[in-house]
Amino acid sequence: MIVKTFGSAVQGVAAITITIEVNVFPRGTRFFIVGLPDNAVKESEKRIESAIVSLGYRFPRFRTVVNMAPADIRKAGSAYDLPITLGIIAASGQMPGEMLSQYTIMGELSLDGTIQPVKGALPIAIQARREGFKGLIVPLQNAREAAMVNELEVYGVSHIREVIGFLQNPGSLQQVHVDTRQEFMMAQRDFDVDFSDVKGQYTVKRAMEIAAAGGHNALMIGPPGAGKTMLAKRLATILPPLSLHEALETTKIHSVAGKLPEHASLIARRPFRDPHHTISDTALVGGGSIPQPGEISLAHNGVLFLDELPEFKRKALEVMRQPIEERKVTISRARIAVEFPASFTLIAAMNPCPCGFYNHPSRECSCAPGMVQKYLNRVSGPLLDRIDLHVQVTPVSFTALHSQEQPESSDVVRQRVMRAREIQAQRFAVYEGIYCNAQMNSKLLKQMCRLDNQCGTLLKNAISKLKLSARAYDRILKVSRTIADLEGSEHIQQENIAEAIQFRSLDRESWGR
Repeated sequence: MIVKTFGSAVQGVAAITITIEVNVFPRGTRFFIVGLPDNAVKESEKRIESAIVSLGYRFPRFRTVVNMAPADIRKAGSAYDLPITLGIIAASGQMPGEMLSQYTIMGELSLDGTIQPVKGALPIAIQARREGFKGLIVPLQNAREAAMVNELEVYGVSHIREVIGFLQNPGSLQQVHVDTRQEFMMAQRDFDVDFSDVKGQYTVKRAMEIAAAGGHNALMIGPPGAGKTMLAKRLATILPPLSLHEALETTKIHSVAGKLPEHASLIARRPFRDPHHTISDTALVGGGSIPQPGEISLAHNGVLFLDELPEFKRKALEVMRQPIEERKVTISRARIAVEFPASFTLIAAMNPCPCGFYNHPSRECSCAPGMVQKYLNRVSGPLLDRIDLHVQVTPVSFTALHSQEQPESSDVVRQRVMRAREIQAQRFAVYEGIYCNAQMNSKLLKQMCRLDNQCGTLLKNAISKLKLSARAYDRILKVSRTIADLEGSEHIQQENIAEAIQFRSLDRESWGR
């Protein structure tokens, strides 16, 4: 007797329906799983046998063949335990199998039949609805995540006994409901940190506001303890709130990576990722034998913070260059190529030199001649070229730390950022894939950043006198356009150009010499 159950395989951030066919023959005694299973799937036989016996059913001693179609897609992980087990019990005539075709079923089994959580419940639910399944049965820990998908019955189970009872009596399980929009709105602005926590540092906070308003990448250079990490962690609080579409897209990536907490539903706040500088290039960008999203994809629609930038492995930093430009990363393997989104704001921080006190107002730098430039050279020019804002961070004075003046809150700054983003949304409405000033190409730069004679003269003189590099020209124009948007100005003004010029410290030939 052949019985079909249905599971799902996650590839990238999408899922593919897997048909699991089980046939129990009256002759022979061997157990086979075919259809390109990995070791975790092959080992499921022992888990399945133990779970079936613990329920009081018998594991068939006849020849049993499990086929997982399509056979050219590799099946990985232990999440197929539950559908295979149900198929074996039904194929051996120990329970009815008519309802199995109406549901996508996923779950890992313990030896006693307890069901463990799986990765990728959200894309699996989206695929189940697209394929027209009536419902989805997943581990209880993944139920709220999957229930974000409308028009699909979602049931959370903790033991295989509950699933068998449901297939025999559909009223035995309670459907999981999640009001996605309500939960999204409630959690959207629930931050633990705020810009008002930062004393002083007005220039750096202004740079963070510009970075948020235009989607610009930024690099903070300053001595230890100046507040670089503190400022970076608060950037997400002034970015525009996630749209529901962005939240679903972000949640899907974290679901595939298994980074969602138990019983979680929707990621409502922009992610902030701060990997340690010992991270490998695979962990940063993504990859592995079964491609998984890396930190740059987990930071999608949010902030990626790289502290102590020169201490990162050069190879790890270099593989970021293409994703920063294209806002996606493609990982190719012999059998598969998957694409993960990676649209993030890069914020990096570094000391100005190995000792940390180059250009310090009150402490002497103890580095040998040439060490400052050698330290900076650990970060390649092409990567620095993709960072629009270079911000020098100075120590906070005692007067600023002791001041009772209340700095601006994140809410106040966010309102200005959102107004600037609305201007950019209207400006780039007809250009697909471009949403902010940082994404402008050379053609758009000429159209959107035209300068009058006075502004052109100012920029020309700055490049000549400050000995700015050629690559600084486009970056200054983009940042100037964002500053003008923050001011509500239709045209770029001289003061916008002047402010943008001060954020190109590393392009000056005198730096580090």
